[in-house]
Amino acid sequence: MYEWIKALHIIAVISWMAGMLYLPRLFVYHCDAEPGSKQSETFKVMERRLLRIIINPAMIVTWLAGFWLAWAGHWESARWLHVKFALVLVMSAIHGVLVRRMRDFAADENIKSQRYYRILNEVPAVLMIAIVILVVVKPF
Repeated sequence: MYEWIKALHIIAVISWMAGMLYLPRLFVYHCDAEPGSKQSETFKVMERRLLRIIINPAMIVTWLAGFWLAWAGHWESARWLHVKFALVLVMSAIHGVLVRRMRDFAADENIKSQRYYRILNEVPAVLMIAIVILVVVKPF
């Protein structure tokens, strides 16, 4: 059962990361769209569906499967896992920031710049790299 849950966890992580990397990119392009325009409304639909259909469920499955793997694998005392857990908490906070920014766009109240979204787009990638290194290398 452990290997099946691990596979599910990896699939969920890949899905979560795909969405976390794509949503801020949509925001970059959404910044150029005139509020209320057809293009802006299309971006709103894309952003909402991406969040509700892919990103949110993938995050939930990632967390649930991850907790189960830590418990079943007896990894609770592993220091690398504690650091990974902290980084996944940060990733979840970034997820929350993206939800907030999506709501701003949905209400035509975005005040952030393209530059802000370009920088925000890099944060999940950096976190993902650190998390993968922790899991594979287990440096401590």
